[in-house]
Parts: sequence; C-alpha cells; structure tokens
Amino acid sequence: MNLFHNFWDYFIPGLTTGSMYAVIAIGYTLVYGVLQLINFAHSEVFMMGGFGSLVVLSELAPESPHGFTSVVWVIVGMIAGALVGALTAFGLEKAAYKPLRKRNAPKLVFLISAIGASFFLYNLAGKLWGRNPVPMPELYTNGEVFSVFGTPVKITQLIIIGSAVAMMIGLDMVVNRTKMGAGIRAVAQDAETAGLMGVDIDKIISRTFIIGGLLGGAAGFLYGFGISGQVWFTVGFLPGIKAFAAAVLGGIGNIRGAMVGGLLLGIVENLSSPVFGTEWIDVTAFVVLILVLMFRPTGIMGERLGRSA
Repeated sequence: MNLFHNFWDYFIPGLTTGSMYAVIAIGYTLVYGVLQLINFAHSEVFMMGGFGSLVVLSELAPESPHGFTSVVWVIVGMIAGALVGALTAFGLEKAAYKPLRKRNAPKLVFLISAIGASFFLYNLAGKLWGRNPVPMPELYTNGEVFSVFGTPVKITQLIIIGSAVAMMIGLDMVVNRTKMGAGIRAVAQDAETAGLMGVDIDKIISRTFIIGGLLGGAAGFLYGFGISGQVWFTVGFLPGIKAFAAAVLGGIGNIRGAMVGGLLLGIVENLSSPVFGTEWIDVTAFVVLILVLMFRPTGIMGERLGRSA
C-alpha cells in the first residue's frame, strides 16, 4: 500500500539513479562490443572523473555561485569530469590493454590487467586525496522546480536526468550516423575484415575508450555533486558493479540495451525499497538481473553492437 500511494516518490529518484547507471553502463558495453572485453577498471574512470571535477571546482568556483553563474559552473564541472575520465580511459587502453592486444594475449590476461589497473587507480586516488570522503562544492540551492502528482522534482534530478538523456541520444547518433560510428560498428562486427577494408582498428579502439571515458567521467561528476554530495577513493565500486549488471541486463554489447537496463535497474531497486526495506535494495537489483537472464540469457535487447547499436 505504501508503494501504491507513494509511487512517484520512489519512481522519480529511481529514474534519476537509473539514468546514472545507464550512462556508466554504456562505457562497459562499448568496450565489450568492440573488444569482447569487460573493462573492470571503468568504475575507476568514473571515480577519477568525480575527483577531476572536484579539483577544478574547488580551485576555481566561487563559494556561493547563483543564477547563471551556477549553470556555468555545473557545465564546467561536467566538462572537467568528462575530460579527466577520457584521459584516464585513454591511458588505460594504452598502458594496460594495447600491449596485450599486440601480443595476442588470452582474454583472461586482459581481465587480470583490468583488475590490476582498477586497484592501482583507486589506491592512487586514496594517496592523492585521502581515504575519507571529500565533499563537493555547493553550486546552487537544490530547490523544487515542479511536481508530478504531488511529488517534487528538484533541480539536481532534472540536471542528472536531462544530462544523461542528452549524452545517450548524442552517443546513439554518433554511433549510428557518423563515419566514426560506422567504424566502431564495423570493428565490433568483424575486426579482421574491417582492417582489410581500411579501418584503422587501433584508432577505433582508442576512440571507443575515450567515448566511454567521457561518459563515465561526466557521470562521476553528476554522482558526486548530485547523489552522494561527495567523492572518495572507492566511490566507483558499487555504481560500477550495478552499471555492469545494467549492461548485462540490457544485453552486453548493445548500447540501447545498456540504456534500457540502467533505467530499469534504477527504477526497480527504488520501487523495491518500500516493499522489502532499504537494506535490500542492492539485493533486489541483482535478483532482477538473475531472473531476466534465466529466461533471456542474452539480456532484454540481446544483440551485439556490430549488429544493432
């Protein structure tokens, strides 16, 4: 009954969280679609994006921005997070994955390298910024914009959902309507044939990591300032695991599947809160994943990037 009477109180925060999962999940699914590799260091790309935006805003932003100035600093924070995330992902590809790819290393070695890179990055962050959570600067007063059936929708929720939707639509257009996107889909479909047709495979792989890093870093900023209000050296762990679950839920290697899986996971886990209790939210999310995969092992949408973006 509590869920029925307060449905929108749980749905809107779930949509907000799900938007975040969807953006992070795209990074996993892009890399898997092109390389058939699970980049378990992507959660640290997310974390580094959060710290990158924290450093820029702490050094440059005024104490209490307001009005149009607040909008500018939100955009600056997002760009800073995205750029740091992209640089981190690019560095990971060059240092941890490309040498293995040149040596035709087994997939297990790539996985071990990804886990090692993850350990390195979050311990580096712990050394640079400490092991305790660091609060993000307040860029505005998080007031109500409008309400949906009596449930207030606040500024932060609109920023997160709007930014996530814009990034997902933009990526979908890039992959499906640009020459670079055609190259990504070609390599995902058949890398050897794409190379014979003149596609620069190394360049496509690097760009794929950069795109995933841009989205992951921007999500790190949005999570830090909008959901947790702070960042810390392991902030990417739980969102990263859930985003990976979302990618599998939607169909690993399928961009639109990652979007659907992320949104669905965020909504379901929030709607489960009044039914099972907040302490079971994380469990519920993975139970949903297991149930879906029992009946549809390839995920909801189920096709690889090369066949369907």
